[in-house]
Amino acid sequence: MNRLAGLVLAFALSLAIPSPAAAQDKSLTIFAAASMKNALDEIDAAYAAKRGAKITVSYAASSALARQIEQGAPADIFISADTDWMDYAIGKKTINEPSRVNLLGNSIVLIAPKDSKIDHVNIGPGFDLAKLAGDGRIATGDVKSVPAGKYAKAALEKLDAWQAAEPKFAMAVDVRAALTLVARGEAALGIVYSTDAKVEPGVKIVGTFPADSHPAIIYPVAATTTAKPEASDYLVFLRSIAAKAIFEKYGFKFLVSPST
Repeated sequence: MNRLAGLVLAFALSLAIPSPAAAQDKSLTIFAAASMKNALDEIDAAYAAKRGAKITVSYAASSALARQIEQGAPADIFISADTDWMDYAIGKKTINEPSRVNLLGNSIVLIAPKDSKIDHVNIGPGFDLAKLAGDGRIATGDVKSVPAGKYAKAALEKLDAWQAAEPKFAMAVDVRAALTLVARGEAALGIVYSTDAKVEPGVKIVGTFPADSHPAIIYPVAATTTAKPEASDYLVFLRSIAAKAIFEKYGFKFLVSPST
């Protein structure tokens, strides 16, 4: 009888006390704009080492990620490459709005394959992108949905270069796909973020679009409405001095005052 009572007590305690594995289960799922991959991978490695957490990241166009979250995809954090898609997610009630922070800035540049004869292009009023591309294609993200493509179209419209160049555009599913097209020589030119160009040895920057030719490039970050409690700590880390150093190493502009 005493043995039976002991077994019952042991079973009850096993239910009440989390197992070591459960106690250490600090996992987070991050949905982040494709352009953030190199910098965020390094930041996540630093965070995982410091907190003992497991970080899983899904990289894609901000538009695709926002819609996946809307459809119920399990994500704790959303980092968009523009404010429009974060606003969209907030409108769909999938984002914890008070947690939102405009974290990073960026710029868009004109790139060409590394061995291209095109070099040092002055981008300004009268800029003839169509002529510059010749018979080649121009790669960027889909201008209807992908932030990089939207910024590119806005800049070219401002510079009166869009109408002539539009037929030559190859629209990619995200900015990294556009970067790859240029690196492989499948497109003569591309419009991507400066941070993308810096991590791809197969391309070179041949020009930078004026900041006033397109809306400010802002990367907002926020927790989702279904986020785990650990998400708040991750958001704090993204604002840390350590994260700032990594983001800036990759060319991002840090838009907030860093926390210690």
